[in-house]
Amino acid sequence: MRSFIRLTDFKSDELLKIFDIADNIEKYPGFLKGKTVVMFFPASSIRTRVSFEKGIYLLGGQSILFDPSTLDKKEDIKDVCGYLQNWADAVVVRYKDIKMLDKMSDAMDVPVVNALTDDNHPCEMMSDLYALSKIRTSYLDDEYLFVGVNGNIGKAWKEASEAFGFSLTQCCPDEYKIPGVKFNSDLQDGIRGKDIVCTDSFPQDSLKDFGPYQITKDIMKQANIGAVLNPCPPFYRGEEVSEDVIDADFFVGYEFKESLLKIQQAILIYCLSD
Repeated sequence: MRSFIRLTDFKSDELLKIFDIADNIEKYPGFLKGKTVVMFFPASSIRTRVSFEKGIYLLGGQSILFDPSTLDKKEDIKDVCGYLQNWADAVVVRYKDIKMLDKMSDAMDVPVVNALTDDNHPCEMMSDLYALSKIRTSYLDDEYLFVGVNGNIGKAWKEASEAFGFSLTQCCPDEYKIPGVKFNSDLQDGIRGKDIVCTDSFPQDSLKDFGPYQITKDIMKQANIGAVLNPCPPFYRGEEVSEDVIDADFFVGYEFKESLLKIQQAILIYCLSD
């Protein structure tokens, strides 16, 4: 059994196998019957938590929820995990420090699935790329533009580009560069030739620096014909995206995130089958 902590821990064909499982999820009825998935999520989590809980339920499993602060107790995490694996068949964790997930994975014989850290968001990336594969046959040959800072979503897109091999460019003020990613500080120039435009929310204390980087309907018209906008939720109208672009055909739509359900089911199936 393998943990799912970084996309770069896997070969691209292994990640595509997860897509194949998602395509055939109906072949796995009751896969989690009699199994328990322990989850660590803060109260603020909505999309990832709901889709994990429902996905586990639909596969016949049971989920038990804790706040991530439960992991901050004085007891050594190796001892926590030593006991936990007596009852847990898999563990899903949202926690700031990815090193905690590494420690948990090292201490247990059951898979640990990363549901967001300060370094990455592999389930979200898998869901987005799976959804893109359904609307763009050339999704791995497309040109991706990430508009946002060097945060967990930006790092997650970098990780995804390395794992799948697609081309990624970042656009933002110079001081927010992601090391090792192609960069353009001029949005008008950077969006030319792009097919997939991804955003993350802007730092609230620096909004004035990001005015020139708002994705609008007119900006999207400068991208390649057929380009789509994939903003990372929660997004904020009037900040990283304009009102008109969300109401336009460029926006991938709320249903785009439906894939979270099947992909997270597929990740659990893959990790528990490996």
